[in-house]
Amino acid sequence: MSQVNRQIHLVSRPTGEAGTDNFKLVEQPIPELADGQVLVRNHFLSLDPYMRGRMNESKSYAVPQPLNAVMIGGTVGEVVASKNAHFAVGDKVVGMGGWQEYQLVDANQRGVLQKVDTTHVPLSAYLGAVGMPGVTAWYGLVKIIDPKPGQTVVVSAASGAVGGAVGQLAKVRGARAVGIAGGADKCRYVVEELGFDACIDYKQHTDLKSLSAALKAECPDGIDGHFENVGGMILDAVLLRANAFSRVAMCGMIAGYNGEPIPLTYPQLILTNRMKVEGFIVSEHMEVWPEALKELGTLVATAKLKFRESVAQGLENAPEAFLGLLKGRNFGKQLVKLV
Repeated sequence: MSQVNRQIHLVSRPTGEAGTDNFKLVEQPIPELADGQVLVRNHFLSLDPYMRGRMNESKSYAVPQPLNAVMIGGTVGEVVASKNAHFAVGDKVVGMGGWQEYQLVDANQRGVLQKVDTTHVPLSAYLGAVGMPGVTAWYGLVKIIDPKPGQTVVVSAASGAVGGAVGQLAKVRGARAVGIAGGADKCRYVVEELGFDACIDYKQHTDLKSLSAALKAECPDGIDGHFENVGGMILDAVLLRANAFSRVAMCGMIAGYNGEPIPLTYPQLILTNRMKVEGFIVSEHMEVWPEALKELGTLVATAKLKFRESVAQGLENAPEAFLGLLKGRNFGKQLVKLV
């Protein structure tokens, strides 16, 4: 076993767009295990849009990522050494190991590591469809949008790990799913592989009037629910087509992650249509995770929930892959393979 742990630290805060110079690859010795501790060799690292917000020092729902420390991030891996009775060498586990190859954990802390079964669900899926992104999709759809059969649900960033799951879960509930994604290939994937009813290429609709017209064409009965990952013009276009008593689950606002203002053009429509607009952070709703993961795991194991992964090879390539994610270069869930 290697005695060196490679890590990526955040060494400076971005002004505007993040860059590779905000990160640094460092090497640290792996300490000896103390009683109760477990050493995990991380196999995959999850890259997610929320990490961009953590890089800032501004007030948010979570404390900023500290400088000169391992970047936060979800991981899956294998126990390679253990001094804890609850974990054996060879156990597959999911946790928040961060951007590093090894993770030393006090496994007596409840919830810091979870064993996972890879018999029917691939290990990497516990960072996507059967992990935080999947539960995020489930919560926003089931607890906020709550679609009824025949209603129309629109999903922005529909080809991503969260958006792709939202549409498929909506279809399971008898709703109509309309995606918004960037590029013909992503839109084709959303419809042909994920089973959405339609997908709008926002790159073909660069102004509000055009995007609103495209939504009207694909949502002739209006929009009953919207899962928002982007904000900006997409949210404006959805509001123009929203039905009375429609529901919006506010999950992400990637249009403003670099500090750009993203004003609403017609906020009065929220009142006119008596809409419910609710922001949520999935980690604040741990009580629903068992129910959500049970459904998600069953759907993945039976091949009824499809997903795609973009996999960067090697820890050193994590910063570039993360910056690509923020620009929509990924296709599906963005991972970094560490072994």
